[in-house]
Amino acid sequence: MIGLDTNVLIRYIAQDDPKQTPKANRLIESLTVEAPGYVGVVSVIELVWVLTDCYKMTKGELCEVLETLLHTKAIVVAHADIVWQSLRQFKGSKADFADCLIERFAHSDGCDYTATFDRDAATYCGMRLIESF
Repeated sequence: MIGLDTNVLIRYIAQDDPKQTPKANRLIESLTVEAPGYVGVVSVIELVWVLTDCYKMTKGELCEVLETLLHTKAIVVAHADIVWQSLRQFKGSKADFADCLIERFAHSDGCDYTATFDRDAATYCGMRLIESF
């Protein structure tokens, strides 16, 4: 198994760099179930941020990329079960993907709730808004 940095994933998805894209393509396409690529949670977050902020992907396009990544048998996504839960939460609401991931990780680690000042995170991700403490 080899780790895949976010920039490798971006080059493969965006197909936008004449020097790096062919290298990313060869690497990603050489992965197998027996010798998979590994994508950490930080890379998932970076991927979402870059595709949204720099490449202006729509929510639908972003969900499609994440679903493809999670379904690809030659790629292991860290904590895939929590990433799936976060994706479902993100897909069905106005939530920010990072907020969904934060809340789902806290929940899976036994937190009673996740405190936030972000009204959207409280409304769409199940976090608890701190009005006064």
